[in-house]
Amino acid sequence: MTLDTGKRRFMKTAVAGAGAAVAAMSLPVIAAPNITWRMVTAWPKNFPGLGVGAQRLADRITAMSGGRLTIKVYSAGELVPALQAFDAVIEGAAEMCHGTPYYWQNKSQGTNFFTGVPYGMTSGEFAAWMRYHGGQELWDKLYDQFGVKGFLAGDTSAQSGGWFRKPIASLDDLKGINFRTPGLGGQVWQKLGANVVNLAAGDIYTALQSGALDAVEFVGPYNDQALGFHQICKNYYLPSFIEPGMAIELAVNKDKFLALPKDLQAIVEIACQAEYEQVAADYYANDPLALKNLVDKHGVELHEFPEDILEAGAKAAMEIMQGLLEHKDGITREIAQSYVKNLELLRSKTDLFDLPYAQARRKYIKYKL
Repeated sequence: MTLDTGKRRFMKTAVAGAGAAVAAMSLPVIAAPNITWRMVTAWPKNFPGLGVGAQRLADRITAMSGGRLTIKVYSAGELVPALQAFDAVIEGAAEMCHGTPYYWQNKSQGTNFFTGVPYGMTSGEFAAWMRYHGGQELWDKLYDQFGVKGFLAGDTSAQSGGWFRKPIASLDDLKGINFRTPGLGGQVWQKLGANVVNLAAGDIYTALQSGALDAVEFVGPYNDQALGFHQICKNYYLPSFIEPGMAIELAVNKDKFLALPKDLQAIVEIACQAEYEQVAADYYANDPLALKNLVDKHGVELHEFPEDILEAGAKAAMEIMQGLLEHKDGITREIAQSYVKNLELLRSKTDLFDLPYAQARRKYIKYKL
């Protein structure tokens, strides 16, 4: 073969290869179809903080994905009742739900640790446990049983202790009252003598108005004002020793989540992180405004719980926790042990830094505007 012949053969091969490449480039790119998911929530439509946050999270995921993953929100009762939102995700009636884990405590007592625990972690301590000390991994292990993946999507921070028709002067005043309060906190109040029920947000006012309830604990001033509790009860107790914070979750059907492209999985996770921060700021911004309005314009009286209730509540909380530390269910026991171990570690910063600072500021700093 001559040099010229080799050159010609090479050129033919190169041209043919280039032509094939151009032809391939000119083929239409078949885009993956857009995905639409249903988000059911445990909150009324447009409800401050929680319902608004659910819609904002859905909009954020839709926008970040460029519409490739569109989230359609169904508020409590529109597709399923509020307290059945988690079941809807398990059963495939919805791909995700926006709620709070202790609403599903009938599935496992372990869920309570991922909302709030009586005399437990503050919101900051909880975030540290979840992100840096194994909390998220334990949550994943718990929810794996149900085929669900949980993401933190907000935190209300410290809550109020509740609304009471009559002032609470001592433990005796709790005996036999009908009290709406969920989770482990509800178990504490039950030990203190109250008859405890759990109701979804949209059902509480009607029960209070009808006289079926004597007291209500929900979230805090921002949400409580929106639900109108102050129209019936004027005795407002602060703070809540049973809920030093309430984490909000986005719970996603795990099989559906893992079937998403990796970038859409990342978008869901990052959107939840952004929403977590926004919800926390929302409550810090609006709880004080709502509290001022309740006192100044609606005649609400603020109270602190009597010492005997605080002490008895702490005793009851420790008894309940001891039962969880020895629980027959292995994952609940594992979560409880990790939670208590990290509470003892993380509380040192709160006890030695945050609390003394807040006490000093309250005592000495008073500006004139």
